[in-house]
Amino acid sequence: MIHFPRQLLVTSLSALLLSFACNPSYGQLVVKIGISVPLTGINAANGKDIESGVRLAVEEANAQRIRLDGQDARFELDSVDDQSDPRIGVQVAQKLVDDGVAVVVGYYNSGVALPSSLIFARAGIPVIHPAATNPAITHQGLKTVFRIIATDRQNSGTAGKYAVNVMKGQRIAVMDDRTAFGQGAVDEFKKAVTRAGGRIAIAEYTSDKAVEFSAQLTSIRAANADILFFGGLDSQGALITKRMRELGMRTQFVGSGGIADSIFLNIAGPAADGAMAWEYGRPVETLPQGKAFMQKFRKRFGTGSLSYAPFAYDAAWVAIHALRQANSATSADLLAALRATQYEGITGKIAFDPNGDLKNPTSTLYQVKGGRWVPVTTIGVE
Repeated sequence: MIHFPRQLLVTSLSALLLSFACNPSYGQLVVKIGISVPLTGINAANGKDIESGVRLAVEEANAQRIRLDGQDARFELDSVDDQSDPRIGVQVAQKLVDDGVAVVVGYYNSGVALPSSLIFARAGIPVIHPAATNPAITHQGLKTVFRIIATDRQNSGTAGKYAVNVMKGQRIAVMDDRTAFGQGAVDEFKKAVTRAGGRIAIAEYTSDKAVEFSAQLTSIRAANADILFFGGLDSQGALITKRMRELGMRTQFVGSGGIADSIFLNIAGPAADGAMAWEYGRPVETLPQGKAFMQKFRKRFGTGSLSYAPFAYDAAWVAIHALRQANSATSADLLAALRATQYEGITGKIAFDPNGDLKNPTSTLYQVKGGRWVPVTTIGVE
C-alpha cells in the first residue's frame, strides 16, 4: 500500500474543492437556448434587439435558481449571426444543432426562417418565432415550429381590409422588396383588398438591397394612387417615405410590420410625419407588464427596445416555462409542454393553435405625429 503525506492529501483536497467552486457548471444542468438573428449588416439593430430580449429573460431565469429533474438549471444563450442570408442561416442552424441547444428563439427574416426550420425539425428541436411572420413558416407540416406574433396573413390582411373600409382607398398601390417577408405581406394585403371590394391600381417591386426608388414612385404617382402599402423593412420604408415627400406625392404611405420604430424616424426625418404602419400586437406601454419591461430593458442595455424585443423576451420565457412544466431539458419533453402552453407574457396571452401559430393575435395601426409613432387603433385579427 502506498502512503501519501498528510499535507499532500490536504493540499490536493483543497485544490479539488477550489476547482469545483470555480466551475459554475459543476452540479448544474446546463440548458442552451439558441438564437439566430442578423448581428451584422443592415438588419443588425433589429437582430441585436431580439438577442437582448432573450438575454434579459435568460438572466432573470438564472437569478431564480430554477430546478429541472432534481438539478439546478443554468440557462446559456448560444447566439449565431445568420446575416439575413438563407444560405448562411442554414449553416448556423446546423451549428446550433451540433451545439446541443434545447430550443431556438428566432428568426428576424422569414426568408431565413423557412429553410432553417427544416434543419431543426430533423433534429426534433423546437423553434419559437418572435419576428418572422410569413404564414408558410408554420404551414410546412412541421411539429417543431411555434410563433408568438401575428402572421402576415393576419396583420396584412387586417391592413388591406382597413384600407378599403376605413381609409376608403380608391386607387391602392403596393410595393414589395421581393423577400419572403415583403412579398408575402403584400400578397396577403392584396387578397384582403380584393375581398373587401377594393382595387389595386398598380403593383411595383424593388430589392431588399435597393436605396433608390424614384422609378417605382414615379409610376405610382402617375397612377394617381391614394394609398401605397409597402412590404419590406424599416430602413427602406423610411427612404421611400422621404423620396415621396421630395417628389411632392400626396399618396398615404402605409408600411407592413416592423417599420414603426426609431430607425424609420431617424432616416426619414421630417418626411416621416403622417406615415402609417401596421404592427404586430398591442402597444407595449398599454399592457399590464409593458412599462415595467421597457424600464428594465433600458436599465440593462442603456437603450430602449425596438419592435421585437418584447416578443423575443416572451419567446424565451415561454420556452423556460415549458421546460419547468416538463421538468426536463430534453427537446422531446419540451415540445409536448409547448403545445399545451398557457402563458401570460409581456405581449399578452400566449397559447398555440394546432399549426403552432398564436391564438387570438392582434394588430395595431400607428401613425407618425410630431416625430413619434402614435397608436391609432388596435384590432383583433382572424
